[in-house]
Formats: sequence, C-alpha cells, structure tokens
Amino acid sequence: MTPPEHGDATRPGHHEVVRDTAGTRVADDAELWEGDLLGVEVAGVPVVLTRVDGVVCAYVDRCAHLRVRLSEGRLDGGVLTCRAHHWCYDATTGNGINPRGVALEPVAAEVRDGGVFVVVGDDDG
Repeated sequence: MTPPEHGDATRPGHHEVVRDTAGTRVADDAELWEGDLLGVEVAGVPVVLTRVDGVVCAYVDRCAHLRVRLSEGRLDGGVLTCRAHHWCYDATTGNGINPRGVALEPVAAEVRDGGVFVVVGDDDG
C-alpha cells in the first residue's frame, strides 16, 4: 500500500475512537506513518497527530493565529505549517518557528497495545 500525501486525514477506516481507562484510542499505530498528519476529534476537541523521528506528537488542532486546523496544513522536515498564513511550528515541541513566541497547546499522546491514545481536558477514559 502506498502512503498518502502528508496531511491526508481521509484514509478510510481510521477514525474509530475507543475510550479506556487511560485515554482515548484514536488510531491504530500502523495508521500514523512517519511524517504524516492526522486530524481527529476527541470529546469535541480537534486534535492533530504526527510522527516525527518515530515519536508521536499531538496538539489541539488549531493554529495560534486564526485557529485554522493544522491537520489541513503540511509537515516537512519536522516543521508543521498552517495552510492559511503559513505560520510554522516545531512539530516535536509545538513552539513557534515563524513567528517565535507562540506555541501550540499540547495533548498527551501515547502508543500502546497497537494503538495511539490521547487524553484531552478532563478525559479520563
């Protein structure tokens, strides 16, 4: 199977959200490829997931500028770029690159039991 283009969050069969006692399963681990962006929604909160250098990172799926979904942007070399006005963030830290001094809101993410789990707000499973 050929991986989709970066930012493609429309692959069939992936948005099954399953809660357990330690977060919400939002994807199979195998579905989140290196350099991929995946947009999901958990308890009404949009979340963008990515994998950079083997590490899964998650943030509230909103640019700090105009709140545009970052999952609709692109990821290139660990730099997450908003589609609207091209604000750039370090995908591993969420810190602004251009402009500096802004940051994304992190979301706790964990890979376990073959799945990607996130915890948002007071989501305790």
